[in-house]
Order: sequence, then structure tokens, then C-alpha cells
Amino acid sequence: MHKRILIVDDEPAIREMVAFALRKGEYEPVHAGDAREAQAAIAEKVPDLILLDWMLPGTSGLELARRWRKEDLTREIPIIMLTARGEENDRVGGLEAGVDDYVVKPFSARELMARVRAVMRRSRSDEEDGSVSLGGLRIDGAAHRVFAGSEAIHIGPTEYRLLHFFMTHPERVYSRAQLLDQVWGGNVYVEERTVDVHIRRLRKTLEPYGLDHLVQTVRGAGYRFSTAP
Repeated sequence: MHKRILIVDDEPAIREMVAFALRKGEYEPVHAGDAREAQAAIAEKVPDLILLDWMLPGTSGLELARRWRKEDLTREIPIIMLTARGEENDRVGGLEAGVDDYVVKPFSARELMARVRAVMRRSRSDEEDGSVSLGGLRIDGAAHRVFAGSEAIHIGPTEYRLLHFFMTHPERVYSRAQLLDQVWGGNVYVEERTVDVHIRRLRKTLEPYGLDHLVQTVRGAGYRFSTAP
């Protein structure tokens, strides 16, 4: 069965171009021109991935991403932001809102499909990961869920992958470049600052449970997951 991808963009020409590329890649595209249409499409059938334009009428893509990351139905759907905003602060803002990747307009169909395939590969690898318990945290790989004791933790897809990698490779220091290679994949260009953004988001997710100290910064070297103080 083809993976379903929701395209949220208020420009019909952009949607048609993206949909054409997706169909060639054997994905099933679904169109939405604004937040209302996007919500209706998700209610009809949850997509496997969302391509989300930054600038939308009424509600911005950034606001939508933040909303979807808080809702149970959409929390774990990967989101790629389509944006004309190439400045670093804008990209970081999107990542902090819960976006998994971004493509700056104008983009080629080839670049977009490379990003889509990379995010979908990461999602599939998540499903294949096993379970692990460490430091008061437990990952149920089959259910794709994280627990602090018996309490479920709401976590985004990128933070899930990052936490799973850390918990299966504890006590070892990884540089930003190594984390990008292991968690994001070596064939995809993502800036090293992306790692810092997702580390902050992971710590913020763990903080209410008093477990944010497990993700440690090693000055001048990178990050590690450690149960030692």
C-alpha cells in the first residue's frame, strides 16, 4: 500500500508539482490549501508524512506544527516544512516547533523526494527498533512508545530516534556530526545546529519526569546518555 503524504500549501501550482513528484515516487498525495482543509484531511485518514508550507492563510505552518505536536492523533507524524525563509533563525524556529526537516523554496523535485525518502526511511527504522530500559526510562519499540516508570511520555519522532540511539549506546560521547550520521542518516544534509535544537527538545520532554539530566553535554566533544551524575 502506498504511503499517504499530505501537502499543505495555499498555492495550487506548488501542490500540483509536489503531487506529481510524489506519484512518480509511488506515494499517495493528498491536497490541502489551508489549516481547515488540512485538519479535515487528517480526520479522514492520518497521513504517513506531512509537507507543510510555512506561509498559510489564517494559521501559519509554524502554528500548525506546534498544534499537531501537542495532539495525540498527529504527534508522531513526521513533518517537512516547505519555506522561502532560508535564514538560520527561521529554520531553528521551525525545528523547535516540532518540524523534522525543511526544504527551502525554490526547490527541485529531486531534492524534495530525497528529503521525503530519508524521513520515511527513518520512520520505518523506528518501527524495527527493539525495546530498551535504562535510567528510569523504558522504550517499547513495538508500540513506539516511551515510558518514565509506568507513565507514558509524549515525544516527537525525531526525539524518539535520538533517545533510542542514546539509550542503546549509553555512556559514550558522540559529536554532533556522529549523531547526524547515526540518527538522521549520512546521505542527508542537515546542519549540525539541528542536533542542539533536538537535544533541547529532548531535555524539555524529559524534564517534567526529572530525567533531563540523563542527556549530558560534554564540553568541546558532544553529548552522551549517562546514568552517572
